[in-house]
Amino acid sequence: MQKIVLATALVISATFGVMARADVENPAVMARMDAMKTIGGSLKTLGDMAKGAVAFDAAAANAALDAVEQKAAAVPALFEAQETDPESEAKPEIWTNWEDFVAKSKALEMAAAGATITDQASIGAAMGALGGTCKACHSDYRM
Repeated sequence: MQKIVLATALVISATFGVMARADVENPAVMARMDAMKTIGGSLKTLGDMAKGAVAFDAAAANAALDAVEQKAAAVPALFEAQETDPESEAKPEIWTNWEDFVAKSKALEMAAAGATITDQASIGAAMGALGGTCKACHSDYRM
């Protein structure tokens, strides 16, 4: 489980690195970044529970999964217009490989929808599935 938590922590760190930029001028790009920030924050909540840094809370864990599912479902619409901003780390390949990008977003949505967290021990499996889908998309579509 430590490997899963570590891998997910790296994805979260990368996600929050994007979100730290306050110089974004394009509102469409900012909306995308806000969605990713919500996903990253939700993964951080789960990671903190998995590590025992915060007490396990089933309601909060499942709320985090719900937030990931909802934001992942919104990702294709947020990226549909080929909007750019100097602060964006979205690669142009998103739009040239649109079907694959949408499929990867759907994979994250389905991983969140399919996860069941009933106790601290069950967070690891959810984190593994979620982290894997994040990494797959970021590897191809994020600078």
